[in-house]
Amino acid sequence: MLVGCREQTCASCGYPAAKKCVYQWSIKAIRRSTTGTGRMRHLKKIQHRFKNGFREGTVAVSQKKSTQSAASN
Repeated sequence: MLVGCREQTCASCGYPAAKKCVYQWSIKAIRRSTTGTGRMRHLKKIQHRFKNGFREGTVAVSQKKSTQSAASN
């Protein structure tokens, strides 16, 4: 985060302003600070839930029971 000596705002994103400072002058500049370049604390969970069809309140079927019954048959 590049912060000047007296000015307490980030040169690249404008932090701590309410909105991020974005200039649409370069595709590469947008790519460097777009979604997926950080931790994605919330979006990682959403992607995982999307793959499973946003299921909630269910319990996974035990894999031990299915393998034991298949081996005994």
